[in-house]
Amino acid sequence: MTIDVPPINLGSTDTLIFIIVGMVAGALASAAIGGRRHNILLDMVVGIIGAFVGRWLFGVFGVSLGTGLVPEIIVAFIGAFILLLVLRALSGGLHRPA
Repeated sequence: MTIDVPPINLGSTDTLIFIIVGMVAGALASAAIGGRRHNILLDMVVGIIGAFVGRWLFGVFGVSLGTGLVPEIIVAFIGAFILLLVLRALSGGLHRPA
């Protein structure tokens, strides 16, 4: 099985927008999940990674929401949400007492 990953040019404005969208999506996904909160900066980093995960998942399943900023935000949010769920489940659950 071969997974095609879209090329990323770190010098382009599209990549900068993608990173900013990932940061926002991470913060939103963290708020949507609730439960134990991490540091907002950590949530943003997870959001950036989640944006890549979302783009990869949508590519694997052949789903396209179109072009533009809104579809990018939706894809990044879904990827960040899934990644945060997995990370929090692996780290002891969603509702561990403080």
